[in-house]
Amino acid sequence: QVHLVESGGGWVPAGGSLGLSCAASEDIFKLWAMGWYRQAPGKQRELIAVISSGGIQTHYLDSVKGRFTISRDNAKNTVYLQMNSLKPEDTAVYYCNRPNGFGYNREIISWGQGTQVTVSS
Repeated sequence: QVHLVESGGGWVPAGGSLGLSCAASEDIFKLWAMGWYRQAPGKQRELIAVISSGGIQTHYLDSVKGRFTISRDNAKNTVYLQMNSLKPEDTAVYYCNRPNGFGYNREIISWGQGTQVTVSS
């Protein structure tokens, strides 16, 4: 079973930047498209960014487009999310997993613990 471990969250003032990482425990990661999700307090988890297995194709939720960048390093079994120009509404717990959205319909695997991002106004 593949395990996912997210890291890199923290507190940042509005307009700041953070970089998140998600490490997968198995090499099968290299064959998978991957996505970043977030869940804000009282809201459903939403898919915000997707990257294809080879890293060529990316897709973003409109609210993060132009501010967030998803990337991956298959040699390290890791997917990244660079977040710039952060807004208070970006405050959430961030998770990675296989994508279920943006035209992808992949089976979700066990969720990691996520990483908390807090953006102050």
